[in-house]
Amino acid sequence: MLRITELRLPLDHAEGAVRAAIVSRLGLQDTDLQAFTVFKRSYDARKKTAIVLIYTVDCELASEALQAAVLQRFATDPHVRPTPDTGYHFVGHAPADFHAEGRLRPLVVGFGPCGIFAALILAQMGLRPIVLERGKEVRQRTKDTWGLWRQGVLNPESNVQFGEGGAGTFSDGKLWSQISDPRHLTRKVLTEFVKAGAPEEILFVAKPHIGTFRLVSMVEKMRADIEALGGEIRFEQHVSDVLIDGPEGARHIRGVTLASGEQIPADHVVLALGHSARDTFTVLHERGVFMEAKPFSIGYRIEHPQGVIDRARFGPNAGHPILGAADYKLVHHAGNGRAVYSFCMCPGGTVVAATSEPMRVVTNGMSQYSRNERNANAGIVVGITPQDYRQDGQADGPVSPLDGMAFQRFWESRAYELGEGGYMAPGSLVGDFIKRQRSSALGGVEPSYKPGVHLTDLAQKGRGSLPEYCLDAIREALPAFERQIKGFSMPDAVLTGVETRTSSPLRITRGRDFQSLNVQGLYPAGEGAGYAGGIMSAGVDGIEVAEALGAAMLGVPPVTAVRPPKAISSAQG
Repeated sequence: MLRITELRLPLDHAEGAVRAAIVSRLGLQDTDLQAFTVFKRSYDARKKTAIVLIYTVDCELASEALQAAVLQRFATDPHVRPTPDTGYHFVGHAPADFHAEGRLRPLVVGFGPCGIFAALILAQMGLRPIVLERGKEVRQRTKDTWGLWRQGVLNPESNVQFGEGGAGTFSDGKLWSQISDPRHLTRKVLTEFVKAGAPEEILFVAKPHIGTFRLVSMVEKMRADIEALGGEIRFEQHVSDVLIDGPEGARHIRGVTLASGEQIPADHVVLALGHSARDTFTVLHERGVFMEAKPFSIGYRIEHPQGVIDRARFGPNAGHPILGAADYKLVHHAGNGRAVYSFCMCPGGTVVAATSEPMRVVTNGMSQYSRNERNANAGIVVGITPQDYRQDGQADGPVSPLDGMAFQRFWESRAYELGEGGYMAPGSLVGDFIKRQRSSALGGVEPSYKPGVHLTDLAQKGRGSLPEYCLDAIREALPAFERQIKGFSMPDAVLTGVETRTSSPLRITRGRDFQSLNVQGLYPAGEGAGYAGGIMSAGVDGIEVAEALGAAMLGVPPVTAVRPPKAISSAQG
């Protein structure tokens, strides 16, 4: 097989145009092309009146000799190359009697995207993991989440943040990432999603997504696969402590303690906590697990009519079925030195209540697969550093890893106050926000956040909804974004606060072996550990951590071409 990249065709090309373009590109007869598959399809919308589709295709020619000749002829062309091996290869498999010798089973704490893929890979390797999830199974969790959205009743253990599927279940279901992926592990993630019921198009469209409703049934299917392979998933199992022994410099994980008092022994534990497991972060810090403060971002959700975004991005091609609902990605460097950027953009979606703690308001965005709701929404957030949120009042020195949580809680509590209770969110029209005045009535954009939006002045003196430097930076950024997307700073657009959970406020630092720097057998993973920012990067991180753990248990060499365990910032979410 050989691969052609950058094969460009008009948006409304004829059905057989791809095959004809391949034959023309390679200078072959039609009979020389046995078959082809589309590996990826994206688009170039820089010229709105002439949007172009860009294909990557894998081609099977009539003979190996012909393929060799074609590759030799295009030896200097970077867009004609042998098709790479994108299949997944396990580091090893446990023998049938592996657990008969009394070995302790690996634990996976958390069953979001990272925990799901860590558990799946371990199960596929025959290591029979035990998964401990503090929340409920996904359908009951969905009912609890709707309880907050419709009745204003929060279940702190079953909500947008906690429960089967993790925070990614109530999101746009975006399935792309900016991570380096030399081993094509994202392909493994997508393939498993298709097996679990996702549409096959996610394997080739440039920016695949699934949506919440489809994710629910997919998560259930993946759970069933793990259980069929000998894994065990236990819901409503809140890990309240970790068991660590050994002297400094040789400490080792020995298991966990549940809120019920039960202790589960283990020599290998994956911490796939998610970015909102604040109580668990506190316990880990008290037990001396190495962690450090890290940057994250805070801001608002902004809503526009989806049609405004579609027309700005696609011009006369707005509404084309191949293009779907338009998205955007924006960055502005404000005069006060702050970076303001769009985050987790949800075309045709809704703004959702995403708190996990009583009397605090947190926003996030969500879309269904159809992306056919009236509004587009995105986070408009400002980057902050540990020095911004340190709690000890010092000018320098190390910042406590727990200070970011205190900072988040302060602004989430302020949002609850400004929303006047009941988990209502404080909101403002963009025009009023720019003019520094209170909003009293909605315009042409109806906010989608439930339980509801209370219009106010988000920047009122002495009681603002964000730090002054964030307010100033966002106020400057909105007109700047208008120059990239016409209508972005429309006066009737709605800002809803606050978005604080863009990424984990700390990093549970690990080494190249994916283990904690000072506790052997403890594998920090995913968003909560600071090593992922979205469904795909979390899934890939879960795979890599499971491989490292599996190699250690099986006594086989770890993967040599492993992606460095690089921390992920919220900008990559």
